[in-house]
Amino acid sequence: MSRMIAVCGLVCSECPAYLATKAEDHEALARVAQMWSKEYNAELTPEGCRCDGCQELKGRHIGHWSECPIQACGHGKGLVTCASCADYACEKITGFFGMVPAAKETLDALR
Repeated sequence: MSRMIAVCGLVCSECPAYLATKAEDHEALARVAQMWSKEYNAELTPEGCRCDGCQELKGRHIGHWSECPIQACGHGKGLVTCASCADYACEKITGFFGMVPAAKETLDALR
């Protein structure tokens, strides 16, 4: 499997929700929903955790995808990732890096 990197630098192809979705593993999706519900203090369902990855614009996406300003900005500019953006690293993405430093490492490596 090739490595799928989201606009924001998350590696979709290593995400447990993506892997469970691709494997049609309902038990793994239930574990992801339970884990993330606790971690993010939210009520997630296994169905709501199905995701084909952020680069698949017409696929199934984790609930936050449709309201994510980073993916909307990047896809709106026709970018694959923020690494190729002339405005890198803008305020939107630097705020995200505070929560997910590994995403910054991924994007910096692509630059």
